[in-house]
Amino acid sequence: MNQDKTKFIFVTGGVASSLGKGVIASTLGRLLQNRGFRITIQKFDPYINVDPGTLNPNEHGECYVTIDGYECDLDLGHYERFNDIKTTRWNSFTTGRIYQEVIDRERRGEYSGHTVQVVPHITDAIKENMLRTSVEHDLDYVITEIGGTVGDIEGLPFLEAIRQLKWELGERAIVVHLAYVPYIAAAGELKTKPTQHSVKQLQSYGIQPDCIVLRSEHELSPNLRRKVASFCNVRPECVLHSPDVPNIYELPIKMYEEGLCDVILRLSDIDPASLPVTESHARWHKFVNMRREAKDELHIGFVGKYNLQDAYKSITESLSIAGVYKGRKVKSHFINAEDITEANVAEKLSGMDGYIICPGFGDRGIEGKITAAHYLREHNIPTLGICLGMQIMAIEFARNVLGYKDANSTEFAPATTNPVIDMMEEQKHIAKLGGTMRLGGYECALRQGSRVHNIYNKVNIVERHRHRYELNSCYIPEMEKAGMDCVGHNPQTGLAEIVEIPALRFYIGTQFHPEYGSTVLNPHPLFLGFLDSILK
Repeated sequence: MNQDKTKFIFVTGGVASSLGKGVIASTLGRLLQNRGFRITIQKFDPYINVDPGTLNPNEHGECYVTIDGYECDLDLGHYERFNDIKTTRWNSFTTGRIYQEVIDRERRGEYSGHTVQVVPHITDAIKENMLRTSVEHDLDYVITEIGGTVGDIEGLPFLEAIRQLKWELGERAIVVHLAYVPYIAAAGELKTKPTQHSVKQLQSYGIQPDCIVLRSEHELSPNLRRKVASFCNVRPECVLHSPDVPNIYELPIKMYEEGLCDVILRLSDIDPASLPVTESHARWHKFVNMRREAKDELHIGFVGKYNLQDAYKSITESLSIAGVYKGRKVKSHFINAEDITEANVAEKLSGMDGYIICPGFGDRGIEGKITAAHYLREHNIPTLGICLGMQIMAIEFARNVLGYKDANSTEFAPATTNPVIDMMEEQKHIAKLGGTMRLGGYECALRQGSRVHNIYNKVNIVERHRHRYELNSCYIPEMEKAGMDCVGHNPQTGLAEIVEIPALRFYIGTQFHPEYGSTVLNPHPLFLGFLDSILK
């Protein structure tokens, strides 16, 4: 499709945050893909941080990483899992990044001495980035989610940019507004007034929504929908219900039945009857049916330090998806590494079928993780270590098998005489801390005949990274003699990517994050292999 034919869908939210704009945007993308369209999804977040890389996972949830190494909001994980797309830095923007971009331009003299203002300079930068992907890629639809809620002061420049684009793009711009309809138990009624106020506020900024999606735990009557349509200047068939569902992957089916895709197609001047659903529609239905039919449970312990549901979101979802393909419901359980000691480790690590030693930064909970890794290795319990988790496996092995009792990472113990985990020499002289991060997709060559080679069934892979420290190659020969093999390495740098102990059921650590590569229709092989080891 020619760039000037691309259609743009803007997803805004009102009444309350956390209504699920990201899941609705992802669902809309999946429905359009199921009709044969090429799509991508963007996220514009109003906060001032340049990116979420510096945000505490206990406050903001996980930091997702794109294939080109950009740290971004966890909603991009939803976009990729739902739509089997690979996002880049051009799919994620914050207020901080936009302002930084404009200020850098001003410093370079690109505004020719003019006074730099929110309108037009900030809004022009927002519009430019909203349109960028349609210029660079052959897309039918670009879906843009605006973080926060209508009325948030920091979100106003994004709404002004949408207002302008609605005029400039005409029928090629569609606004979908997600709002909440609360149930007042004392009155026994659903109340539409919050939605009406939310839409009126959006209209006060010059934006008329084309479609309203109502979040509610209760069924919405035709009369209530007509009332919302009447008060909000929207056609009745464009007022839709997004109900509570047992899991988020049922939402594309529910919204397909609600007619969300048909509404968008008609607003795009396309006859829905002319576009039958594709094979991916049936595959999605099959996945949801398998998930419904799965009864037996697998319980996986997350040895980590971020006690927030979203802190390990991609790992949780990747395990859950893999479980469906194995006919199981996977339940994840957080185990706080700070609470684990030699005296209580057996008690803390009881009752699970397998364990994830979780990623993270900083020294909090590290000794608890090392104690956990020691117990899991000695008791031959299926264990997957991710990023820092792999480093923990290596430190524990060096301490308790190789005999280096002070083995550690220089991240936690700069003066250790056995830096099993360390920075590369060239990284140590970079003054800017962010410059030392290895981010995004890197190649990894797998050792033929290893367990991970059999799991992937290929020799060369590309996986995403987010870390600063590496396994010190000086220790690898000794580790391999003692039974821990380095079975994956970066072919350009020689850096270690994967360790495994082949004598155990499943004891594998990856320096990369496999969870970033797992989607609903294509689960990641490492998670499938991990569950296989438990089921066997």
